[in-house]
Amino acid sequence: MEACLPTRHTFYVLDTNVLIHDPNALLNFEEHHVIIPMTVLEELDKLKSGKTSTAADCRQAIRLIDQTLADAPPDQVEKGVPIQRGKLGPNGTLAILMDKTPIPAHCLPNDLNDNKIINQLCQLQQKHPDARVALVSKDINMRLKARACGIDAEDYHTDQLLDDIALLARGYHEIKGSFWDRVNRVETHQRLGQTIHDVQLIDNLPALHINDFIIDEQGFIGWVKAIDGDHLSLRDLHQEPLLHQEAWGLKPRDVFQALAMYALMDPDIHLVNLTGAAGSGKTILALAAAIEQTMVTKTYRRIIATRSTQGLDEDIGFLPGTEAEKMEPWLGAITDNLEALHMDDESTVGSVDYILDRVPLQFKSLNYIRGRSFQQSFILIDESQNLTPHQIKTIITRAGSGSKVVCLGNLAQIDTPYLNATSSGLTYLTECFKDFPHGVHIHLQGVPRSILAEYAESHL
Repeated sequence: MEACLPTRHTFYVLDTNVLIHDPNALLNFEEHHVIIPMTVLEELDKLKSGKTSTAADCRQAIRLIDQTLADAPPDQVEKGVPIQRGKLGPNGTLAILMDKTPIPAHCLPNDLNDNKIINQLCQLQQKHPDARVALVSKDINMRLKARACGIDAEDYHTDQLLDDIALLARGYHEIKGSFWDRVNRVETHQRLGQTIHDVQLIDNLPALHINDFIIDEQGFIGWVKAIDGDHLSLRDLHQEPLLHQEAWGLKPRDVFQALAMYALMDPDIHLVNLTGAAGSGKTILALAAAIEQTMVTKTYRRIIATRSTQGLDEDIGFLPGTEAEKMEPWLGAITDNLEALHMDDESTVGSVDYILDRVPLQFKSLNYIRGRSFQQSFILIDESQNLTPHQIKTIITRAGSGSKVVCLGNLAQIDTPYLNATSSGLTYLTECFKDFPHGVHIHLQGVPRSILAEYAESHL
């Protein structure tokens, strides 16, 4: 670390949780000097074994570090090895921070790994007083401790596309009055039994994207299929038949559930994101649509149900039984909703047992999804707000030919320590796919589960 540095050169020191959150994180600091403390390498080494998603991310991060350092001699590894970026050539450097000097008196006790890393940063800052040393960590408490020791600290924001979750698209635009008051010119025609309106707007609607829905107070519902400046191509969905849809005996309770069901039942839509408060109908809508399309229309061959739950990676290995039996306690929401779908049957238990016997419904752990390819499958991912952007990418890329992926989540109920609403993989996915012509995002409103649930959601 004794190389001559330009004034205010920045050392970005990566914490372990950053490399687990994004195993390719070291490539995202452009021309700057990326440093990985030896303590972080040791933590990655301890976590790399097993079939958990965390272990797989650790192994991927370790492989990238090894590939970047290649055959560099030890002194070069400590000073910084240029990061090769394909055709762009080298840009920035990667170094391993060694702990060789006594702990400065003003730093933290050296009893915890977090403290060891912060102590090393204090040493680094003393060696290079003209450089900026910045800790990059997803751990808020560690960032606070670093700042208390005079070290800059920041969150990892590279895959965070929004600064405020209020800016996240809802998938629809509610128009006061009549939508047609905003239209300067319209041409209507029939195409394959569908009513299409080509309209020119007087004023553009803000943040409009492909497959957004437009809802006005007069009962018009339009589905945006093309955008060209102030010109829109809208499919008229006709509110009455939309609200009278049915999937496996389930009917939507409001227009937002109706839009969700319409997207879930459309074979041309390959990705559906449903967000909303607890009890807004996300899981039961998706499950009803999945059973309808596997048992009745035969659009899909099977249903793959999985869920992200904090602690699942560590606990599933200790549960007895097969993978499906291990997953069953974690997917209680699926069986609960199966019971709700058959509540009016003469024997609810018998109906649920019949469905579980006859419907090709498979419970899969996220740990075993890596490397798989699911063809003609309806892939249902519950609690997806707890996934990182990297984990979301890993799962979505498992979808094979003829498959549909449905992500369900409540961004107000994130259980993962190093995620929040803006850094969640569900938010990342929604933003990245908002112009995907085969994807739909709907934020469900209301809490139809019960009067008690609705009151609790708004008052607790």
